[in-house]
Amino acid sequence: MEEIRKERWQLASDRIREIAKMPEVNGNLGDYFKKTAEFLLLMLEAWEKAGNSGLKDAALEELRTWNDRLYGDITGEAYESSYANPAYAVSRLTDTYGQILAFVYAELRGMIVYAYEQRAEEMLICMELFLQIYSEFEGGAAPSREQLASDVYWFISDYSDVMVAGRVREQLDPSLSFARDIIMEADLEDPRYLYQFGEYISDTEIRMSRYLAELSEDEINRIASVFTEGYRIGFEVAGKPLHKKKTVNIRYCLGFERIIRQAVKNFEAMGLQSIIYRAAAGRVNMREASKIGYYGSSPNKQYDYDHKGDAALFMDKAFAERKIGVLKTAYEQYRELAKAHGGPAVMEIFGEIPFVPKTKPEALKLDEKQQEVQVSLNSRMGQLTNEYVPGEERSYTIIAFPVPDIGEQFEEIFAETVKINTLDYRTWQEIQQKLIDMLDTGVSVHILGKEKNRTDLHVALVPVQNPEKETVFENCVADVNIPVGEVFTSPRLQGTDGVLHVIGVYLDGLFYQDLELTFQNGMVTKYSCGNYETEEENQRYIRENVLMHHETLPMG
Repeated sequence: MEEIRKERWQLASDRIREIAKMPEVNGNLGDYFKKTAEFLLLMLEAWEKAGNSGLKDAALEELRTWNDRLYGDITGEAYESSYANPAYAVSRLTDTYGQILAFVYAELRGMIVYAYEQRAEEMLICMELFLQIYSEFEGGAAPSREQLASDVYWFISDYSDVMVAGRVREQLDPSLSFARDIIMEADLEDPRYLYQFGEYISDTEIRMSRYLAELSEDEINRIASVFTEGYRIGFEVAGKPLHKKKTVNIRYCLGFERIIRQAVKNFEAMGLQSIIYRAAAGRVNMREASKIGYYGSSPNKQYDYDHKGDAALFMDKAFAERKIGVLKTAYEQYRELAKAHGGPAVMEIFGEIPFVPKTKPEALKLDEKQQEVQVSLNSRMGQLTNEYVPGEERSYTIIAFPVPDIGEQFEEIFAETVKINTLDYRTWQEIQQKLIDMLDTGVSVHILGKEKNRTDLHVALVPVQNPEKETVFENCVADVNIPVGEVFTSPRLQGTDGVLHVIGVYLDGLFYQDLELTFQNGMVTKYSCGNYETEEENQRYIRENVLMHHETLPMG
């Protein structure tokens, strides 16, 4: 098998070099194939550099220049004339080819990850995807849009057993330790280590890493211990068997490695190995714009948004069945690893510069039938995960810290955040219980907005039958949700009515202005925001990114 792969690799790389030198396709299409082939040659160079450890000893400026080469085609103004931009691709390559070829270019950009992690199979199938698409145009041929779409569909479907199964393994198998090795072995006082991940590195990651390098060991230990203790307490409070678990997944944003290193050590002391996998690089494993795993700054959030609907090229019932089948086979293969997995420990960030995306008609979007398939697929995937990584036995924890983008008072805000995150939860547990004792006597809560906030919402409470033994509120201290100070409930849907309005909010990397949801009997009946000029655009924005293609959702 290895010999066959080497032969395929040689044939593919030789052909790509020929196309980069002189494509046998004319006009704008020739320009597309030439530039895309040049990008693939850059990926082969990245493969060699990563494989020969050629990046570890380079100077900081050299590493920055190299990072710019990897991501420069989609950053800043360069994106306006990049074939990764669906609007540009359609303008140059026509409606027939533009969307699909923009998808192909974006999919090939995942090779940066494969090169750094030395994943030969994924590198090879990406090169062969490019050559398959190129072959459709050789000899002056003009393939139909349907033919190109078919090529993409079968690429995604046929290689799901590599891409999807590989994703399951990296979520469960601690022997895949690419990121953990960097975190545990690199000199974290020298920010050059950040460039070993293969992610886009901005000033945010550099400044964050340098700031943490200046903190005392005691301070780092204190921060990391709150994070890991929250995870442990989450199991304890819920009566779940942490002693049966062998692994924990750490998710975070680059720049926080000094805290993460200590967290890995703390988890080891609990008998847990840390699994640290990056956000998915291939569209088959992505969930629209969401990033699950570790990642660096986005080189271009508009690029991310433009491609979040790319599954429109392959999302149908047959693909959904194919993916579920591959997932089930993979979970069976890693059954023991899945059973021993404890769940995620998540370190989030806040303070990023708000981003409001442009909606582009050229960007691929799921149609209504595909949205239904996607919703169903997500549900079935969740059920399958719950079957192999039992929900009643796993837990999680979430903590958040500011990044330097928050402004000139970053250091002061960070220190205050640490102070809040490390409060003695026992003190607040007693205070919050007094609130709960009073709230449990109510039948509903009336929430009114102040000043410009238009919230006017009646939330019905589930009746308490036995106040001495029952409560409808959760006394959340520093366990699954850090910091302390959260009292919450799931409302009784019947009788929960009104309007929830937020003047400005930042969710999953996207900004919402004047977000307004109307509820009737606990279900969303209307929604709007003030991001765009037309109500149609505003409603689509919420439906895709808040409701996640559902017609409605209940209040939680």
